[in-house]
Amino acid sequence: MTDRLIVSLCIGTLIFSLLLNYTFFKQSKQFYLRLNATQLDPIGLSFFPATPAHHPEEKSQTKRIVFFGDSRIAQWTQPEIAGYKIVNRGIGGQTSTQILMRYHAHVSPLAPDILLIQAGVNDLKTIALFPEQRDKILADLKENLATLTHQAADQGTTVILTTIFPVGKVPLARKLFWSKDVEDAIVETNAFISSLQAPNILIFDAYSILVGEDGKIRPQYSQDLLHLNQEGYKVLNQKLGQFITNLSVDTQILIQ
Repeated sequence: MTDRLIVSLCIGTLIFSLLLNYTFFKQSKQFYLRLNATQLDPIGLSFFPATPAHHPEEKSQTKRIVFFGDSRIAQWTQPEIAGYKIVNRGIGGQTSTQILMRYHAHVSPLAPDILLIQAGVNDLKTIALFPEQRDKILADLKENLATLTHQAADQGTTVILTTIFPVGKVPLARKLFWSKDVEDAIVETNAFISSLQAPNILIFDAYSILVGEDGKIRPQYSQDLLHLNQEGYKVLNQKLGQFITNLSVDTQILIQ
């Protein structure tokens, strides 16, 4: 009986080890492929087809919203907002520098009426790896966000800059590569984002909608450490729809 138990334990351990190694292999392969793809196209210009420039006089009555940013934008379920067409230009894994550098290729030709931006978490998560560079990482992110929003606003676009989403529960595999400093930096960056508000730069406080009492994404909205599930996007879309509808009403009142 004891021998059978030992054999069973050995077989179970072997199967667990094989599954664990297979999981690590898949993750390593995905990372390797992504790393090399980034080296070939550092800012993701080939991710979307070239878009002919649109001119204001060519627009129909339907207004255009461009969602722009990282994977949190790329995965954002498209909301139904009457009178608006939404175009998504999110690319997973991108930092604010990459996002800023592709603005003229992926956003300008679309001549959006509204530009919705969610960016920054991929900058801030590197603080856990390079804690000595924290201040520079934060400074560069703030500069990129300010440049991006003012660049779009100067071209006549209404910018909706979202606060950076909170993070979810840190999984065991990421604990060695994570630090609470990342979460503190999100709070600091969001305070800076709020300071950018101007007549044509509006702040959509996604962080406050999603955060729980522990400072992390509410469990019902969390897919993993950095991403939302469909319920998370559903609640954001409810609030965003109201936000844009109120924006449209306020604009009409100003015109009248």
